[in-house]
Amino acid sequence: MEPWLTLWSPSVVRRPSPHHALGGREGTKPMPVPIPRQRAIPAAEGGQAHTLPAPVPTSPDVAAHHRPTEQTGGTGLSLLVIEDDPAGSLGVPALLDSAGKPIRIRTARNLTEAERLLTDDVHCILLDLALTGAGAPGAGAGASEADEDELAMLKHVLRLAPRHAVLALTANGDAERGAEAVRVGAQDYLFRDELDERLLSRAIRYAVERKRADAAQRQLTESRLRAQENARLERGLLPTPLLDGSPLRFAARYRPGRSRALLGGDFYDTVRTPDGSVHVMIGDVCGHGPDEAALGVELRIAWRTLTFAGLCGDELLSTLQKVLEHERADDEIFATLCTVDIAPDGRRAGLCLAGHPSPLIARDGRLAELLPYENSGPALGLLPNARWPRRQVELGGRWSLMLYTDGLIEGRIGQGKERLGQEGMVEMVRRKIAAGLRGDELLEAAVNEVRDLNGGDLTDDVAVLLLDRDR
Repeated sequence: MEPWLTLWSPSVVRRPSPHHALGGREGTKPMPVPIPRQRAIPAAEGGQAHTLPAPVPTSPDVAAHHRPTEQTGGTGLSLLVIEDDPAGSLGVPALLDSAGKPIRIRTARNLTEAERLLTDDVHCILLDLALTGAGAPGAGAGASEADEDELAMLKHVLRLAPRHAVLALTANGDAERGAEAVRVGAQDYLFRDELDERLLSRAIRYAVERKRADAAQRQLTESRLRAQENARLERGLLPTPLLDGSPLRFAARYRPGRSRALLGGDFYDTVRTPDGSVHVMIGDVCGHGPDEAALGVELRIAWRTLTFAGLCGDELLSTLQKVLEHERADDEIFATLCTVDIAPDGRRAGLCLAGHPSPLIARDGRLAELLPYENSGPALGLLPNARWPRRQVELGGRWSLMLYTDGLIEGRIGQGKERLGQEGMVEMVRRKIAAGLRGDELLEAAVNEVRDLNGGDLTDDVAVLLLDRDR
């Protein structure tokens, strides 16, 4: 029989169209048995160790797809035992995992040795709660923390190895201390005198898997909390129309292109100023990632502020371009914009286009059509000394005005490369109006049809606004 070195050890019980931008369109009681100090790694006595298998990663993405250790092609689990009786009388021929692979063992008599041996290839730590002496917290300093807190050593190990599974070894029958060790952070506790090779092997595997599951659950919880906080933030950044006192009815639909996002690079707003005028705006920052969404929010808030300050037309757009130039992360970032200011009587409006597609108007008794887009200016951020002429438009008595971003008109039609385009959009809206749809129903039906024609979700952000005057 192979001679064995022995050791005393515990018991185990876990992300706009360029054309428009330029101005167009997881039965018996065991008997105490010995746990071996492996002959294959004698350097452990001196605080050294051979290369051992790397632990299973615990990141959420990896953990979600990773199988337990015994199902991998690795060389088995590895255990670091921290105890101060290297001449202990208990030992067994081998510890095996569920796949029959040997569990490698390292030993340390104190925290100094443990810290040196605690490399990334260690899967589990077995700590004797009775451990005292060199390397203990505050050793040699009178009334030490170890004296005042019998779990000080365990707490120190948990701080030293936050990503490793930890098993606590306690005296036989001392379940209260073992339970306290689990409450502090150990994966399980074992009774020193109730231990066999099967129990210890299984406890090591369970502790490693439980640590992995705990880490994955914690990261999942943190991810959910971040997602909830982001959703609250994005929801708070969406505009609230300020139309108190206006007879105009407002409706909007907004679908960001980013998956699971609430906010994209498209932005819009509408307000009523003290003189009774209603101002509406829609814009599109090139791209649809979080940076573009943030820039869109800045431009929207700047537009609202400047509008309440009395600016409109070229003066307002020139100021917004300065905001864009100072806030964008890259000199190539630009934004298209359409602004409409409606007179207090609701019959006339001023229109400014900055590389943005022209709004659609449906007047009473007439087919829906696009408002004039001639003499529009370039997108914001393209030309430093650009100008944006304001065009006067006659609206009439009863009308519906629809503003939109290019995400609505650039969806594909069927399996080919053909796009819906402005002409296709106008025809679609005419059919919806002829079918009696108005307001929210009209917008919902239009956006859904564009999605269906595209064969699925649109990749670009989509924003559509509708203002109605029916008297």
